Amino acid sequence: MKKALICGISGQDGAYLAKLLLANGYEVYGTSRDAQVTSFSNLIKLGIKNRVKLLSMSLTDFRSVIQAIKQTNPDEIYNLAGQTSVGLSFDQPVETLESITVGTLNLLESIRFMNNEIKFYNACSSECFGNTYSPATEATAFNPRSPYAAAKAAAFWITSNYREAYKIFSCSGILFNHESPLRPERFVTQKIISAAIRIANGSKEKLNLGNLDVIRDWGWAPEYVESIYLMMQNNTPEDFVIATGESHSLKEYVSLVFSELNLNWEDNCSIDKSLIRPADLMISAGNPAKAANILNWKAKFKMHESIKQMIQAKLNNM
Repeated sequence: MKKALICGISGQDGAYLAKLLLANGYEVYGTSRDAQVTSFSNLIKLGIKNRVKLLSMSLTDFRSVIQAIKQTNPDEIYNLAGQTSVGLSFDQPVETLESITVGTLNLLESIRFMNNEIKFYNACSSECFGNTYSPATEATAFNPRSPYAAAKAAAFWITSNYREAYKIFSCSGILFNHESPLRPERFVTQKIISAAIRIANGSKEKLNLGNLDVIRDWGWAPEYVESIYLMMQNNTPEDFVIATGESHSLKEYVSLVFSELNLNWEDNCSIDKSLIRPADLMISAGNPAKAANILNWKAKFKMHESIKQMIQAKLNNM
């Protein structure tokens, strides 16, 4: 039985990945800064909390990382931890940089010192590319425009360096936006869907949004974690862009959500300039051809399908 250690198991991707690995016969360990007080609500929602072994670990504390790896002795480590909000990174740049870059470095150094046969996955982000007026591939240069993106870019190069210098199986998945019912409401997609459902149920509120002209490639998180698993089963460690290959404006996203609920979005939304980020990306587009060719992975759920899934999940839980 393979053993996997998921750092950041309480988040959206961590929970779905844990479910996938359990289905594939893994013994799964997950970390949180304080496992005694963390609710692990996403694991509970997926019905797997009692099947995962949970422990405390601070990614920015090298000793804590070594202890966790020694305790679990994993075959694979998935690093999905660290600050995850682009918007929050402008308010907390130091915490963002430390949690992502120092955390990644501590994991890789621990692998190098303890057991360089451990496979390592690093969660990179499409934010590293900046604006992608042509769909980004693995060869597209990075141009980060937020503290979050800068931290993710640094973690990407650290991961690449350990692969080349120390021959560690270390790879990065450069994932474009991917959503699910497990997203917290600070993420705009969940904010839109939750507000639209409340309005459909009679609420008189207005949904306040920032720049509706931004363009993103939105996918479905349960599918995206499948690509993560496949990267770690590949014969060689390689980096992959993971995207649907289709990009849409936020205005399109909002319009589809409200139309699914038989509402006109223009009657129920307003623009709040305070929600516009200091240096937001205007367009984010990805080319997942390499993942299709090497991993045989291709997104089945595009933006509209993911919206339907999220709305239905929300209605089912009301």
